[in-house]
Amino acid sequence: MGFLKQTTPEIDFPTWSQGTRAEKIKPMARHWAEVGFGTPVALHLFYVVKIVLYILIAWAVVITTPGIDGFFDVTSWYNEPIVFQKVVLYTMLFEVVGLGCGFGPLNNRFFPPMGSVLYWLRPKTIRQPPWPNRIPLTKGDSRQPVDVLLYAALLVMLVVALFSSGTGAIPELDTTVGVLPDWEIWTIVVLLAAAGLRDKTIFLAARGEVYGALTVTFLFAGVDMILGAKLIFLVIWMGAATSKLNKHFPFVISTMMSNNPIWRSPKIKRKFFEDFPEDLRPGRRSRWIAHFSTAVEGLVPIVLFFSGGGWLTAVAAIIMLIFHFGILSSIPMGVPLEWNVFMMFGVVALFVGHSDIGLTDLESVWPILLFLVSAGTVITGNLMPRKVSFLPGMRYYAGNWDTSLWCLTPAASAKIESGIVAIASMPAAQLERFYGSAEAAQIPLYMGYAFRSFNSHGRALFTLAHRAMAGFDEAGFVLTDGERITSTAMGWNFGDGHMCNEQLIASLQRHCRFEPGEVRIVILDAQPIHRQTQEYRLVDPAVGEFERGFVKVSDLVTRQPWDDEIPVTVTWQAEGR
Repeated sequence: MGFLKQTTPEIDFPTWSQGTRAEKIKPMARHWAEVGFGTPVALHLFYVVKIVLYILIAWAVVITTPGIDGFFDVTSWYNEPIVFQKVVLYTMLFEVVGLGCGFGPLNNRFFPPMGSVLYWLRPKTIRQPPWPNRIPLTKGDSRQPVDVLLYAALLVMLVVALFSSGTGAIPELDTTVGVLPDWEIWTIVVLLAAAGLRDKTIFLAARGEVYGALTVTFLFAGVDMILGAKLIFLVIWMGAATSKLNKHFPFVISTMMSNNPIWRSPKIKRKFFEDFPEDLRPGRRSRWIAHFSTAVEGLVPIVLFFSGGGWLTAVAAIIMLIFHFGILSSIPMGVPLEWNVFMMFGVVALFVGHSDIGLTDLESVWPILLFLVSAGTVITGNLMPRKVSFLPGMRYYAGNWDTSLWCLTPAASAKIESGIVAIASMPAAQLERFYGSAEAAQIPLYMGYAFRSFNSHGRALFTLAHRAMAGFDEAGFVLTDGERITSTAMGWNFGDGHMCNEQLIASLQRHCRFEPGEVRIVILDAQPIHRQTQEYRLVDPAVGEFERGFVKVSDLVTRQPWDDEIPVTVTWQAEGR
């Protein structure tokens, strides 16, 4: 990796450019295995500075609270309930404005590096209500003034809460400062729910399953607030661990570690694969890390929750701090960085600072009910992944994600550029602008394909792309991740395949009027935890779905990243297909 310049593969470009897609991906995959994306060191430092600023601003906000004194006297206030409340709401604000997950070049956002607030304060951008036919007053896909007002009011209330005083002494929590006023919390919860029912993108971007659920716990009285927050943390950890009980997760580890900015040596990075350069499946080291980290995330939080203080709590807390720092230090694609910092803060503020509060201190049934709702969502998401986003389903790093691949002709890309209200241009155009030419943009484009194909589902996506474009000249299409389409059309993305499904396809068709064959889309569902298959649909926005079927997970995890000839089982085809 260079300090200012990206490290790119050494290839004979004229010869390489004449190859098939699989042949082009192969040298990119080998380069990724040794170098990763080749991100300049300066860019990684940029994200490190962003993390530092996130921490310093949160610190400064906390210190403005009356009764919280001493910038460096952290031990006197780190476990104050109002401090935890403000850090939660500050992080929610950070995320819903667009500065957190999905920010910047490591999420293929160049011009501008964020969307979110730039879209959601602008009428006529696309929105996606989660249940338009069930929830009154939510139909439609165009942002209206009421949507802008709801989102703006949420931002204002979050800022108001950050600079509010506590309500006074609460003896059972050993605090004289108190907590934030209930009316502020109620207002934030109602605004987040209302905005989310009008546009699920806002709820997901606010990380409603984390910060929204924790905000609900602030409505609980006394120790129930702390206990409820602990239970939400438990759901996050154990839910994520449960979702990693699959064959996909080792692929996440090998891909992430080969892109890790700390492990700079290509020799070390090669060890994460089975037999570089011919066999780039996850090696023994990747499999061991995957299994060990899953065990840590699934078992240590139980110890942390039930230990009740002392050396056992300290050891469990240190292990979880190391666990999250390990993710943080890898600067993963999608950059969920501040979330990991927040989880580390929560370990200290809740489980160390209030280690004495446990289930025996329960004063009402509300924390248990919230726990059951959150845990039930995780269970449903793992059993029926098409029904639940991977975020509330806690399938964060599991490698088992809903994904899509859009095959676009130049005419289709032009229609998207002109047909919707957007801030960012199409992904290919952003790459060309950033790298200077269409030819230069081919390298990062195919490095992106290599990243996708390093994850097990990538083999299925590129195989199914051939089926989607059957009967057409594949050279006339540019393949683009559904995430990138969502980023352009809706202003935010973070690995959520649910945001680029039939609902968005229908919206884009209404705005852009694609002709048959201009766009061909592969939609691949995640694997239900109790089955070893992944279902797919092939869609043309102008004519609808024209094929569905499934692929076997066993076929995905035994192939190489450049393999785009995975066996496919077709269960339905449109007539004439």
